[in-house]
Parts: sequence; structure tokens; C-alpha cells
Amino acid sequence: MRIVGGAVFDGEGFSERVLAIDGGRFAGVGDVGAGGDEVVDASGCYVIPGLVDLHFHGSAGADISDGDLAGLHKMGAYEASRGVTAMCPATMTLPEDVLARAAQAAAAYEPAEDEADLVGINMEGPFISPSKVGAQNPDYVRNPGVEEFRRLQEAAGGLFKLVDIAPEEPGADEFIKEMAGEVRISLAHTCTDYDTAAHAFELGARQLTHLFNAMDPMHHRKPGPIPAAAERDDVTAEIIADGVHIHPAMVRLAFNMFGDDRMILISDTLRAAGLEDGTYDLGGQDVTVRGPVATIENGALAGSVSDLMRCLYVAVHDMDIPLASAVKAASANPARALGLEGRYGSLEPGCVADAVLLDQETLEVKQVILRGKPLMS
Repeated sequence: MRIVGGAVFDGEGFSERVLAIDGGRFAGVGDVGAGGDEVVDASGCYVIPGLVDLHFHGSAGADISDGDLAGLHKMGAYEASRGVTAMCPATMTLPEDVLARAAQAAAAYEPAEDEADLVGINMEGPFISPSKVGAQNPDYVRNPGVEEFRRLQEAAGGLFKLVDIAPEEPGADEFIKEMAGEVRISLAHTCTDYDTAAHAFELGARQLTHLFNAMDPMHHRKPGPIPAAAERDDVTAEIIADGVHIHPAMVRLAFNMFGDDRMILISDTLRAAGLEDGTYDLGGQDVTVRGPVATIENGALAGSVSDLMRCLYVAVHDMDIPLASAVKAASANPARALGLEGRYGSLEPGCVADAVLLDQETLEVKQVILRGKPLMS
């Protein structure tokens, strides 16, 4: 296959070039003979890598924490239809046996032709602060435990790529020291101060979960965890650019602080993504969805209903983030954070041939190429 006529993302910007695909992988132009190739006309489109969402809970009525393989297939089909071709769904703060069932279901997932790859699991709970639970269930919050995590990792067949912790809680230092070489550790749902966060990064934590949400804000005498992360070149920051969680000025500030090589767009979507307004379950709590806003009973925001492609659109169209920066933050950067650089999130030779054609005028999805095959027109 060849994709021709489009403005192709090269990792930093866009240029008109032919994109060749062979055997489900991107190939150098000279590696695929032009004579018998299927040709996809991308005229009037940007050609970007398939997106990689490393922090969302569910979509199309399903949630990874259900531990339901059929639900994962629903999620995979919905995400792929929206140009999210690699997914790393996030579990909630739940009992270990529930998390183990979710891990086992994820390990059994094999994508159908129209479904996204499941490239990892993000363990958002339960090792968080009881004072910053957000929409997590406080009944199941507990201190970081190496043995529990290793049991869950075994159930998942090694799929856990991220684990979130509050670094101020008992056992956090020991957990980071022991596990930093085995899984990416992200600071989340935390009351940590600057010094404690900086210490956690020194020990090996490498990410900040949904920047600005479920953490103390920056203050000139109490800087908190955000400057501690921004000061380190080896720490990335997630952000929910759905137009609800973060003011556009703060999204722009985050990109300026961290640079577009260290920002990761996430959706944090719930099972309600792609469905109508109503009441839905999230980790055993009712979530009310009205338009783009999802809240629990006390009025706290409870994740998003905007998929990652919609977040990319909002970041560019409503928040003035350059398209190239937003694409990096939704593809190459999350792939790198998950240890998948060179496999996903890029159009370079050797990577899985996932691409999305976006209308240059509207940024709407015109076509998805999934593992080298057209998914939709």
C-alpha cells in the first residue's frame, strides 16, 4: 500500500511525501514496488500516526475494571474507529481480586481486524492518597505494596506498564526503589509537596498523572509537585485537554513548561465515551454525564467522555496548541513512555502501520489505517 498526496507528519512537522506500507509495517518508499500497490489518496489531509492513549478507563459502555473480555473488544473497536490504534487502559482503586480479573481479561485480549491493539495497562489506583481520591473509591485506597503489584503483574502477563502512587504515603519510597526498573511510576492523586515529589523523581518516578488534577496547585511559597516534575528532563506529564478539566491557558502553560517532547495528551475517558447522556458506573460509583461533563454525586469531575482524538482537536482548535505538538503528545510521547518507541506512535519504517488521515480544514477523521489495512472511509 502507498498513501499519497497528503501532508505527512515526520515527527516534528508536515511534508508532502509518499508513505509506503508492507506487511503491516511502514516501509521506506523504495521498499514497496509501485506497480501492484493499493493507493490511498490523502489529498487535502494530514497523515498522522495512530494515537496512543495511555490513560483512559473505558468507552462504548465498557470499562477495563469490569474484567470482561467482550467489553475490551467493544473498547478496541470504538478506539480504533476514532484513530486511537494503541490503547493502555487504566484500572481504578478496587480490591485486589477485582484488579486481578481485569488483568487476566487484558492478557487474553487479541484484537479483531477493526480493533486497537492493547499495548499495556495503567494501574491508576489503589496506591493513592485518601485525601485526593477524586472519583476513586476511598474504601479501597491502600499503601503501595510491591508484593501486591507483582501478583497483579503476573496475572496480567507483564502488561502493567504504568503504576500510580502518592509519594507521601507510607511505603512509597520503598516501592519506587524496588519497582522503578520494572514499571514506569507516575505520581498521582497526591498531596505531596515539592521536596517529596523531587525525592520521588530522584528515586526513579518518571511521570505526573493528569497534570493539575488531583494534586496541589502551584504556589510561589508552596510550589508542589508540578515544578518538581518540570525541572527534570526525564519526567513526562499527562494532561486532559477535553476543554472541561483544564483551562486553555493552563494547557498552553504546561506545554511551555515541559516542552512538547515531554507532554502526553490523555483522554481519561469513561465507559460513557461514545454514548448518550445518563448515569454510568465508574469503579462502583455512579457518574452522571451531561454533555462533555461527567461528575460523581459530590460534584467532583469523574474523568472525561471525550476520546483522545477529540482531545487532540480541542487542544489545537480551542487551546492554540500547534498541531505538530499535539500529534507528538498523543502518539510518539505516550509510546515512548510505555517503552514502545519504534513500534507505535510513529510513521517511520519498521513501526506498526497505524495512520490516521485528518481533513486539513476540519481536523475530522477521514480514514484510519490499522495495521496496514484501511479501517474506514
